[in-house]
Amino acid sequence: MLTRRTFLKYTGATTLTLFATTAAGQRVALASLPGGSLDPSAVPKFASPLLIPPVMPRAGTVPWRGAGRADYYEIAMRQFEQAMLPTPLPLTTVWGYGPAGPGTALHHAPSLTIEATVGVPVRVRWVNDLVDADGRALPHLLPVDPSLHWANPERLPDRHGHRSTDQKPDLTGRVFVPPDEYTDPATQYTTYRGPVPIVTHLHGAEGVGDESDGYTEAWYLPAATDLDPELATSGRWYAYLAGLAQERFGVAPEAGAQTSQYPNHNRASTLWFHDHALGLTRLNVYAGPAGFYLLRDVSGGDGPIRDARTGGAASLPGPAPRRTDPPPGKAYYEIPIAIQDRSFNADGSLFYPDSRTFFDGVTGPWVPESDLSPVWNPEFFGNTLIVNGRVWPHLDVEQRRYRFRVLNGCQSRFLLLDFTAIPGVDVWQIGNDGGLLPDAAHVTADLEGKVLLAPAERADLVVDFTDVPRGEWVLHNVGPDEPFRGGDFEPADAATTGQVLQFRVGRAVTPDRSTPPEHLVLPAVPALPDEGRVRRVALIEAMSMAAEDAPARALLGVVVGDPAAPEGGHVFPSEWHEEVTEHPDQGAAEVWEIYNTTGDAHPIHVHEVAFEVVDRQSVHVEEPPDDGPEEDEHEHGAGPTAVVRISPDSSARGPEHGESGRKDTVIAYPEEVTRIRLQFDTAGRYVWHCHILEHEDHEMMRPLQVGPADPAQPR
Repeated sequence: MLTRRTFLKYTGATTLTLFATTAAGQRVALASLPGGSLDPSAVPKFASPLLIPPVMPRAGTVPWRGAGRADYYEIAMRQFEQAMLPTPLPLTTVWGYGPAGPGTALHHAPSLTIEATVGVPVRVRWVNDLVDADGRALPHLLPVDPSLHWANPERLPDRHGHRSTDQKPDLTGRVFVPPDEYTDPATQYTTYRGPVPIVTHLHGAEGVGDESDGYTEAWYLPAATDLDPELATSGRWYAYLAGLAQERFGVAPEAGAQTSQYPNHNRASTLWFHDHALGLTRLNVYAGPAGFYLLRDVSGGDGPIRDARTGGAASLPGPAPRRTDPPPGKAYYEIPIAIQDRSFNADGSLFYPDSRTFFDGVTGPWVPESDLSPVWNPEFFGNTLIVNGRVWPHLDVEQRRYRFRVLNGCQSRFLLLDFTAIPGVDVWQIGNDGGLLPDAAHVTADLEGKVLLAPAERADLVVDFTDVPRGEWVLHNVGPDEPFRGGDFEPADAATTGQVLQFRVGRAVTPDRSTPPEHLVLPAVPALPDEGRVRRVALIEAMSMAAEDAPARALLGVVVGDPAAPEGGHVFPSEWHEEVTEHPDQGAAEVWEIYNTTGDAHPIHVHEVAFEVVDRQSVHVEEPPDDGPEEDEHEHGAGPTAVVRISPDSSARGPEHGESGRKDTVIAYPEEVTRIRLQFDTAGRYVWHCHILEHEDHEMMRPLQVGPADPAQPR
């Protein structure tokens, strides 16, 4: 249980100290961010050109609900080698999405971009093709911790002896050993090395049926030639949701694949797709599979973008890559930019920790002897930054305006992009997760030239290089190399993770006909209903009972009672498998109050909706009283882990720059309540979770049921 004492101790430090263990067993602090056997200082910077992702080719079109047609894609996840590191360093084995036809020439991590149009639906057949040349299943590239609540295709029994997928195995009587020491399944357990479960989620999509959302328990294995008949080939929810897909759009279930339909009801916006398998998301995404999904409004349904000087139509910088483009060499002025952090080994392979010890020096004991999982790390920070799949690349730009659609695709790292080292640059933010802002935010003048992005957040930027001297200039990251808490922190290592991308500025070769962002009149964003239920939820960090100040897992929960009342609100945690506590009616508008009782900031993502950020307010987080109210035991299991009270001397502050309009991911800061307004229009089973992937994979995710549950749903 998170107590006030451990809360203060865990959050009192201003930096995270990382440790190594000597041969004698002594813990020593490391001076720089550790990683694999490849020293990041040995990686040449700005040697590779930035890859601008081409457009994903369509497989064709298909009928859509009896009227009109949908764009149709067949996309496979495959394993291949990619030049993430500059030459002469080795290639890196990764996974990525690409066309499901023969070969991997068009596979990349991140993938080619899906270009979509508002109101024109898209259907995708997502294929798990993680097999070798002979069709045999490939194991994971990274260490899979089987002690979590995860996909569990081996159907190891739970503590009640029940054999099923999607549960936390009971490992009583066994001890964890590394794979090379594993000899006796009766007394030992080790990392899972079987076929890989996947399921794809389109992040930020609205109006998507639950059969297409990529529900975390609807994973599936590849249709490999050598599958062990004892393995489950799909998750608990796969058959049910595949049945809905057949009922709703006539696609029969197929081994090794899921078919999803996206109605594209969103406003024009920058979406992205990635894996979402239960207890594996951090590993699957780290291995490479992700991609942009750019939704454009060609009919003007969002409202026109005007030029304030003339009242006529404005122009944003472009073009972006298009499906009909010729081979590489064309100049683009709208560019998607995915920033991720990775660590590497000297042979070019991806490094990801194979022991919890990497995070904080804890050496066990592990599950089942304690509450600490042996492999899972509470957070992970790579010691290099990759942009569009290449480590520290460069981009040739002209002295003109560019539109950059920026995604923070990191595991746990918050980015604070700093443009101030680029003389003469002028930066504006015109959009976020949910599309265009109602008013452009002047980053250079009002935000000290910096843009904060939590994992999964996006920023739509206009960056004006017109007055930048010709030469080479670096975009920096001054976010921390540690868990982000807001406030003061040490910036990232200036020699490595403090550098993102080099711009090589040259003269403009074509006229810039885009509208200066200070003259943009962006379309108004319709307000969501301001009436509805107030739902109080909580973010919780459970500390280990076996090791001092060691986080054991992160959770979500509910707040019972009113934090504005003298007795406060009592925080009750819930695990993934427990009964649904968030069940809004279809069509209902709600305000969610998200109480963060942890020491870190968390990016909270709610599937199926785009919401409004209302405000934030300071709260006090306290230990629950020993003689708490009787309702402490009411339907929430054990007693509360904390009491939250609105700080009596605090006042609510409105959304930050860049948070106006709509969002699908919001930063919840420590010891604050973050209020968001949502409307749930599509019935079905979804999820909400923290988008720090290590948190999401170890209980910081909960099911969300919109409308009545179907009696046929899995239980």
